[in-house]
Amino acid sequence: MTKWTPRHEAPAPLEGNVVATIIGGTIVWFVLFLVQLPFYGWYADHGHLWWLWTCLTGSGLGLLGIWYVRARDAAIRRSSESDAD
Repeated sequence: MTKWTPRHEAPAPLEGNVVATIIGGTIVWFVLFLVQLPFYGWYADHGHLWWLWTCLTGSGLGLLGIWYVRARDAAIRRSSESDAD
């Protein structure tokens, strides 16, 4: 059996506004949490309470992600400014 090797070059990674993407995702997770919150009793009765906590966890991890990508972007900016000098 031979090892699989790609037959073409991998595409270049897409560059975009990473901070806005993470903020948008965090907002979506938090809105999903808020929308499901009034149905807490139904979720608890049917064993689906983990859906609610998954949305809250996604919101929390999104906040961590916002902090991380903002720090990363600041470090990249500082590095490019020091290289330009």
